[in-house]
Amino acid sequence: FTLHPKLQSFIDTRKKFMHDDSVTVDWAFGEALAFGALLMEGTPIRLSGEDISRGTFSHRHAILHDYNTEEQLVLLNHLSEEQAHLWLYNSPLSEFAVLGFEYGYSAISTDGLTLWEAQFGDFTNGAQVIIDQFISSAEEKWGQVSNLTMLLPHGYEGQGPEHSSARLERFLQLCAEDNMFVCNFTTPAQYFHALRRQVYAPYRKPMIVMSPKGILRQPISVLSEFTDRQFEEIIDDQAITNPETVRRVIFCSGKVYYDLLAERTKIEAHDVAIVRVEQLYPFHEQRAAAILERYPKAQTVVWAQEEPKNMGSWSFIAPRIAPILRGNQRLCYAGRNESASPAAGYSKVHEQERLAMLRAAYS
Repeated sequence: FTLHPKLQSFIDTRKKFMHDDSVTVDWAFGEALAFGALLMEGTPIRLSGEDISRGTFSHRHAILHDYNTEEQLVLLNHLSEEQAHLWLYNSPLSEFAVLGFEYGYSAISTDGLTLWEAQFGDFTNGAQVIIDQFISSAEEKWGQVSNLTMLLPHGYEGQGPEHSSARLERFLQLCAEDNMFVCNFTTPAQYFHALRRQVYAPYRKPMIVMSPKGILRQPISVLSEFTDRQFEEIIDDQAITNPETVRRVIFCSGKVYYDLLAERTKIEAHDVAIVRVEQLYPFHEQRAAAILERYPKAQTVVWAQEEPKNMGSWSFIAPRIAPILRGNQRLCYAGRNESASPAAGYSKVHEQERLAMLRAAYS
């Protein structure tokens, strides 16, 4: 098999990940570990979507092509003789048809893992009927369960209104009676554990994942996070050694965490704790309350998000954080102003809005 020369560094990096416990690994490798482990344990996996074999952002490369013969090779299907099979399908830009098919497949193949990935999360609005009529409500209406996992690239990188928002707020509006998971992870290890939960949990629920774009290649998780830890709905700030000094607590979800973290380092705001809500629904109120208890002198609690105020998580999360505030604590919003458009179409405006969000989070 003759590998494309441009992919040799991709394979070399994977080898380094596997053989050096001190190396931090990226998103695609965390996904590959989840897929490989499940396949070795006998769980079949099916993934479809636009350009999923390569990955929209050239990060996955699940199917390799021979440079000379165009023969296809799926390395994850060559782990052992007893393993289950990984099925990969690059599907057309017909989200309604493909997502409907995958939902039906997941309802039948409940012992496997079925995933559908949008090229950009925004494109899922072409399948809104499937989401409303089946994914969010079929268990309540007909007792039909599914563990379908939707991967929706979401995040504000200045790519404009049609390449930024997976419409997180729409999914949160549909949440009730523990009907599905809505998640926005910050680490590959969290993604790994959530995928495994889709198979090993004693129940079957759809999972909506706001997948990152900007941090896909960022080395984040060490291997021990995959082997020695489990999924955390909310992650407290481990950098805070003396909680008594904290005056402000910022709650956030997804890759905006890394912008907030960089800003804290830049302005040396050592009295601010940053808490990551990895699973927005079901929201773990007891865990959030316990974290606030840890910071007895924090008077300001902030929800920071990239999306406009009338979108994203704010309208959903504010009524859930407000009841757990302590004493004279107040809840504030840091993010973009209300807008009819999901995102700015001009990169300079996008950057101005991003900086304004960071200033509001810390001031």
